[in-house]
Amino acid sequence: MNQTQSMLIDGLTRTKHVASAALIRIVDGNILATTPGFNIQSQALVFLQAFFKELLQVRRDGLYFKDRYYKCVRADDHSIYLKGKDNGVILAKTGTFIVVGTYAQGMYPSVCVEAVEKLADYFRAKGN
Repeated sequence: MNQTQSMLIDGLTRTKHVASAALIRIVDGNILATTPGFNIQSQALVFLQAFFKELLQVRRDGLYFKDRYYKCVRADDHSIYLKGKDNGVILAKTGTFIVVGTYAQGMYPSVCVEAVEKLADYFRAKGN
């Protein structure tokens, strides 16, 4: 396990309100780290486009993630919050990365948001 993957596990999933997480490098869309079993390689470019090309459309129409529709709750230059029926996806953009966190039924979305945003703030503070 690398240091970045440890950050995702220790900083996000240990909250018990982040089901899975990933870190996407903005420059090339590569997945730098994920929590075990969270495969989002096919979604990385969708997330990049959502931030850089289609932010207004995502705000208006929502987004599909892993063949499920998610309504957009928030979309700005730094964050996109998506809500499904009983789950959701939180995206936070830094200068270098997109931090992805998901929550599932029984988890508190607000805790997931806080954890993902704190990790993004950490990367921003480090210049990433």
